Amino acid sequence: MTYREAYDEGRKRIVSDEADIECAILLEFVMGTARNDLFAHPERELSKEEEDKFFSLIERRSSGEPVQYITGRTFFYGLEFFCDPSVLIPRFDTEVLVEEIIKEAPKGAKLLDLCTGSGCIALSVKYERNDLCVFASDISKEALATAKKNKENLSLDVTLIESDMFENINERFDMIVSNPPYIPREVVEGLDEKVKEYEPYNALCGGEDGLDFYRIIAEKAKGYLNKNASLMMEIGFDQGESVSSLLGENGYEDIKVIKDLNGLDRVVWAVLKG
Repeated sequence: MTYREAYDEGRKRIVSDEADIECAILLEFVMGTARNDLFAHPERELSKEEEDKFFSLIERRSSGEPVQYITGRTFFYGLEFFCDPSVLIPRFDTEVLVEEIIKEAPKGAKLLDLCTGSGCIALSVKYERNDLCVFASDISKEALATAKKNKENLSLDVTLIESDMFENINERFDMIVSNPPYIPREVVEGLDEKVKEYEPYNALCGGEDGLDFYRIIAEKAKGYLNKNASLMMEIGFDQGESVSSLLGENGYEDIKVIKDLNGLDRVVWAVLKG
């Protein structure tokens, strides 16, 4: 079977809205080639072993397993990250938070990324702003192992901490950032079974109203922020007003909500002046 024949057949079998691109990703993963090779050398033959492996991966994708977990890699902010079921797959929307951190963090600032997961936020920021002293924490040992692998692969100096929110945090920071779990429990329960089956529930669910982690951060972060330090968090598209209110009630000032490219609320930013 040739490259072209394998691609055409795999594309037919994938049950996905992005069958074309996902089929190409799986084929290049099996063959260990760049995507351009698929089109430049469509006549190249697959070995029987390669063919069997490719169609076994196609079957896994058709059963609902995300391509990122199948290949163990994904791309975020122009960087390649290792990705496994211990962490959420990094979303394009989160790049808005990274952009704002890179733009607004003071030179030489000390920064903490709470609920770091794969480490994509902390590591992307450090990659672009090497002047920053970056810490990243997560409650999950497995997630931190994934973040450590990404840190080593990217050769970036980020300090990883196992911590249930602020439990093991012993520093003060000029900026605390987070993309915490923020989907309301009822909404998580209504998600497609395939999403719930593969992505970690604890990294999705933010409690009954989706605001549990924002309440903790708004209250507790005050004890870990320097004077005039910033708090910057990703939010759900309908959480701008509620998270802003939480921050105002906890003494934060200069609160603003930043929209994503679709015009939806995506990031809330506040300053602790006292």
